[in-house]
Amino acid sequence: MPKASSAPSVLDPRCPSRLVLDRIADKWTALTIQILTGGTMRYAALQREIGGISQKMLTQTLRSLERDGLVQRTVHPVVPPKVEYSLTKLGRTLIEPLQGLCRWSEKHLGELQANRARAKAKDIAAVAGRV
Repeated sequence: MPKASSAPSVLDPRCPSRLVLDRIADKWTALTIQILTGGTMRYAALQREIGGISQKMLTQTLRSLERDGLVQRTVHPVVPPKVEYSLTKLGRTLIEPLQGLCRWSEKHLGELQANRARAKAKDIAAVAGRV
C-alpha cells in the first residue's frame, strides 16, 4: 500500500513550498504586489512607484509572478504596444499578509536600527580590543 503523502511544510527541505516562500518573501515581489494592490499599472509606472528597482529585476520579478499565477500581464493590440499588469485572484490573497509584514517593518524600524547600531558598536569595540 503506498504511503500517504504528508501535508506541505516549509520546514521540510525537500518540500516545493520552500520555492513558494522564496518567491513571496523576496523584497521585489513584496513591493510589486504592494504597489499593484492599488490596481492595474503599466510597466513604467510600476517601476517609478517601486523606486530603486532596475529594469532587469522588475522584468524578472513580473515574469516570475506571472508564471506563478499571481500577476496577470495584459497586452493591448495597439501601436505602440500597451502592456498592463494586475494582481490575479490568487495574487490578491497575498495583500493582507504582505501589508501586515510592511506595517510590522515600519512599526519596528526604530528598534531594528537601534539593535543594528548596538551590534555594530560592539563589533567595533571587539576589534579595537584585539589591536
